[in-house]
Amino acid sequence: MELSPSCRPGRRAVLAALGAAITVTATTRPAAASAGAAGVAGEASPARVSGKRQLRGLWVTSLDNIDWPQRSGLSAERLRADFVALLDEASAIGFNAVFVQVRPTADAFWPSPFEPWSQWLTGSQGQNPGWDPLEFMIGAAHERGLAFHAWFNPFRVAIQPDPAKLLPSHPARRNPDWAVVYNGEIYYNPGVPAVRTFVQQAVMDAVQRYDIDGVHIDDYFYPYPAPGTVEFPDDAAFAADSRGFTDRAAWRRDNVNLMVRQLRDLVRAARPEAAYGISPFAVWRNHTSDPVGSATIALQSYDAQYSDSRAWVRNGWVDYIAPQIYWYIGFTVADYAVLAPWWAEQTAGTDTQLWIGQSAARPGAPGRPAPWQDPAELSRHLALNATLPAIGGDIFFSARSVRIDRIGAIKRLAADHWNHPALAPLLPRLAHGTPPGPPTPQTLDDRRTVRITPWFGAESSDPFKYAVYCYDSDPGPAPPPDPARLASLLPALTVDHYQPPAGATGAWLAATAVDRAGREGPASSPVRIPEGTGPSISPRR
Repeated sequence: MELSPSCRPGRRAVLAALGAAITVTATTRPAAASAGAAGVAGEASPARVSGKRQLRGLWVTSLDNIDWPQRSGLSAERLRADFVALLDEASAIGFNAVFVQVRPTADAFWPSPFEPWSQWLTGSQGQNPGWDPLEFMIGAAHERGLAFHAWFNPFRVAIQPDPAKLLPSHPARRNPDWAVVYNGEIYYNPGVPAVRTFVQQAVMDAVQRYDIDGVHIDDYFYPYPAPGTVEFPDDAAFAADSRGFTDRAAWRRDNVNLMVRQLRDLVRAARPEAAYGISPFAVWRNHTSDPVGSATIALQSYDAQYSDSRAWVRNGWVDYIAPQIYWYIGFTVADYAVLAPWWAEQTAGTDTQLWIGQSAARPGAPGRPAPWQDPAELSRHLALNATLPAIGGDIFFSARSVRIDRIGAIKRLAADHWNHPALAPLLPRLAHGTPPGPPTPQTLDDRRTVRITPWFGAESSDPFKYAVYCYDSDPGPAPPPDPARLASLLPALTVDHYQPPAGATGAWLAATAVDRAGREGPASSPVRIPEGTGPSISPRR
């Protein structure tokens, strides 16, 4: 059955600010760029619609006020408005998940009993802002149908070297044997068992108290090595708790592995449907050091940061891995076209999802080499990804660069690859849960607006989104949820009315309900829209 032009997927534009009446306007996505071979300058091959699931994630960095808050000390009203604007812009582009940094430097964006309020929020470490940013951010994201992944940095304490500048009550000052100064910054020592326990407690406080969709850990375990031969100062910790290791590097890797594995167990016990994953430096080992390594000549995270990311994947210690492949196709030291297939090979046949960390900051950045001055470079990355079934999506660093979009690289990739809305990936371990029941779409009195009523059953999960499918003729009593016919994803918390685009005369619509884990229930019976109008999606009444 061919897709009628009048039913081609629309895009949702900006939701109104939180607390106001929510109205969403559907507009047509930009036409895809002309097809060309991936890797040819100026051209990128738009991905075919082969499935309906793709992670389209956005990193939101709080450290040093990179993304949000835009600067410290802003009023609560301004902070809330800025965050809502960020979410609205992300949603309009096509993102379906945000990864928000809520523990950047052994501090907190929520009232933590373990660590002080973040200085990046108020301007002063420990100063209470008088509201709960984490609770607000989660609610604002969910109202827009965006998954909220809480991003935690495990061991970084400060991006300056003086412990005296920390609050006197800071755990790193109350336990001076926990912290070390290295390369101008302060870190918790991963080799101290009490440190690992404490970090897990600090993270789990947020996991247990807040309705998050995921726990995200970045690449900072042991810090990146300082220039020269400066060693991380952990002699005392190694002597106190070597656990039979004689090789310091192997012991350090085991410290990290313990942290990764133990936190995984805690997260799954407390919030079983939350995704747990890590975004490591993209080079595990070079093939010159290890025959199963990648054909690269770059820093090796296995040796430099003691992060055995390949073992995390192969042992099932993470739900997903998101290697930060921040290099262009053809880069001699670490070629994107080498690393993406290498990671796809490592995750193939496992239950570990592969999402690629992409740099939105490099396209158009002054001083970057020629490939980064081409707006099509990131689009070529996604075109290559589309040839590798193991890759389930991307996360872009970071929100400020996406919003600036210096040379239109984000606009280009969205036009080339995000013409259809996409459900978030479903973790294999959650696939067997009970999805929501079929909603009931009904045309209203104007015969051009569809109200979607949820179905609640004792065993089914609650709807998080409604997926609206469009057909050019009657699809029968069991409409196929064909990804090519997915016209819109509506946030179930705020939107339950749908009007198809103008000109959709004779269109047939069906809907499914999708829960927070990504499980999609059965399709509703179809309804027919006798004449087109719009375009609009009305708010929940």
